[in-house]
Amino acid sequence: MKNKTALLFVALALGLAWAIRGHFGHEHGAAWSGAIAGLAVITVAKRRDWASRLTVLATLAGIGWGVGGMMSYGVIVGYGRGVEFGNVFYGLSMLGIVGALYGFIGGGLFGLGLESTRDRKPQWASLLTEMICGGLLAWWVIIAKFEWKMTPPRSELWAACFGASAALAWFLHRNGYEKALRVAGYAALGTGFGFGFGNFLQTVGTAAGIDFNWWNVMEFTLGFFGGLGMAYGVLSREWPKSVAPSKTANWMAFAFLLLGLPLINVLQAMTVEKFLQAAERLEIENGLAFADLQINITYLVTALFFGAALFVHSRYSNKPDKLIAPYSPIVFFLYVLFYLAFSHIIKLVFVSGQPFQLNQALYWVVVIALFLMWFSNRRNKNQPFVVTSPESRLRWLFLVGLVLSILAICTSISITIHQGLPGYHQRF
Repeated sequence: MKNKTALLFVALALGLAWAIRGHFGHEHGAAWSGAIAGLAVITVAKRRDWASRLTVLATLAGIGWGVGGMMSYGVIVGYGRGVEFGNVFYGLSMLGIVGALYGFIGGGLFGLGLESTRDRKPQWASLLTEMICGGLLAWWVIIAKFEWKMTPPRSELWAACFGASAALAWFLHRNGYEKALRVAGYAALGTGFGFGFGNFLQTVGTAAGIDFNWWNVMEFTLGFFGGLGMAYGVLSREWPKSVAPSKTANWMAFAFLLLGLPLINVLQAMTVEKFLQAAERLEIENGLAFADLQINITYLVTALFFGAALFVHSRYSNKPDKLIAPYSPIVFFLYVLFYLAFSHIIKLVFVSGQPFQLNQALYWVVVIALFLMWFSNRRNKNQPFVVTSPESRLRWLFLVGLVLSILAICTSISITIHQGLPGYHQRF
């Protein structure tokens, strides 16, 4: 793919996935979205060594992006709906921190998987231990000891994610995984900006009285700019040849992605209680039968997509000449459609009496755009745009300052276009 097309492809993929994630939430929804981002990068990179480890790399991306799903940010969104500069800027900038933590861990673990070679295999057990200890220590110091709370009275697990991110950064730096650290940095910049900017768009849309799911817009911008940052971090550097694939690891990761993660989403998000509430709202007489039908449809969809992916994986994953195409793109689009099918089920898109949901239709616009982008470039070789100059500390400070400056401008605009919106919270 051409450079700009490749970046846009990944940005749209994660934007779509994160918008769908809003219907599931928590770690399980974020993990599915992150895995889609990893698959998108591998699809556009067109590297056979990465495609041979496709399921493992996508799992690392999923786990990394999923960690941040424990963070609470609902109250922070409310700060951005106010009319005082300090409170609104606090809301947008804190959303920037929450978003950055999503992207840093997701981009960092994915980048570390890409930078793993036969001669340099990361000590994953050591990294996991350090991240857990770092998370616990940071939460104890920041929240329990000093009580520097971001989202009172909600959960303050952002501090645990901050500690885990710091531990990951130190691990990558001291072991020389500078490429992975760079991916983490750009992914963090993208998600941080995307989340804060999305809150601004949500406020503008609500103030204008436009009837739309503006929460979905905020989720899309987080994914879009996060995907853009992660894709740039990966595609703008030369990478060593990846470690040889392990059949056992590939199959375990395949089972996690195509069976374990979907089933976790079913158990956590598609509950009988949730469908019973929907049945009552739609005045469906036999609510229990309706709920059972939706859940059974979900299991059927899971079986169908798992079977299709199993066929593709068994047929193409061991054939080097088939890894770049058709293997990688087929798995990517299957996984996207799988998540989209879950979204339609949980939002009752095809149930009689359910109002038309524009955002669900727009998801298909994005899917079609992704397919057309891939189809038009399917025979083109990847065109790398390698940036050889290292980023200095001054450059990183400038980029962070630029993001904060844009959010400050958004704050200045936001406080002038309304007199306070419903759900406004005051921090100071």
